[in-house]
Amino acid sequence: MALALVCLLTLTGLKADLRKSLFGQHIASKVVLKAVTSFMNDRNPNKPLVLSFFGTTGVGKNHVTKIISKNVYKKGENCKHVHTFISEHHFPHKMKSDLYSSQLKQWIHGNVSSFPRSMFIFDEMDKMHPRLIDAIKPFLDYNARVDGVSFHKAIFIFLSNAGGKVIADMALDFWREGKAREKLWLNSKGLETKISQNIFNDKNSGFLHSSIIDHHLIDHYIPFLPLELKHVRQCVLAEMVHLNMIQDFDLADKVARDMPFFPEEVKIFAVKGCKSVKQKLALYIDDSGEFTYY
Repeated sequence: MALALVCLLTLTGLKADLRKSLFGQHIASKVVLKAVTSFMNDRNPNKPLVLSFFGTTGVGKNHVTKIISKNVYKKGENCKHVHTFISEHHFPHKMKSDLYSSQLKQWIHGNVSSFPRSMFIFDEMDKMHPRLIDAIKPFLDYNARVDGVSFHKAIFIFLSNAGGKVIADMALDFWREGKAREKLWLNSKGLETKISQNIFNDKNSGFLHSSIIDHHLIDHYIPFLPLELKHVRQCVLAEMVHLNMIQDFDLADKVARDMPFFPEEVKIFAVKGCKSVKQKLALYIDDSGEFTYY
């Protein structure tokens, strides 16, 4: 049946893509690799895979969803079985939350009934109305069957800027203590617990009034760390390759240093991560396509 459209996930492919194009995210890389590979190799999982990505803007959350979809589906993010919802775009009116909830339930149920390995990506999850979040809940549970349809093989990925400050503060503490960034892990100073507590207690987050978190339906809380200068430099070099340009390490360093960094007194982490790297690089390219130094 339609399952033939799914590429067999290979440990080598996913691992190589994460290593090659995800910068500065050792926690996300390791957890995603193990979680997705294990899930896809399980012929009879007892629940859908539910991943929740947290962190500030431009640190790679959307990028990793693309890497996952690329390694699960032949057409990657363009596959018709990959469904992306952006909170403020697809569900803009709070007054219509009941209508949205009904439509969302039908959409998820209909797509999984025709293709069990469907993937659903929810961006701006922290801005989502609690009713909408709870509409997803029945599909995430252990041994979930809704109207005769099993959801065990589906993948749900939640993207959120929530918890970004907690993650950044902990990364900064590590830096101030002289500890290697790579030593920071989920159990370091209770990072995973602090993230879940932070989003659960955030009055401005839809998570606060939903039951997804307190029912423990999220399999992995995955923090994306704020990026340092060296990581932004890697992003610039990768963009040069993408644009079929010769890599210029001096220019990459200059472009990276032109990005804003925080905190003000030490300027360790990129405010926007690698977001806007392409636009910033474009300022150094003249009409002939050659680099121009200012």
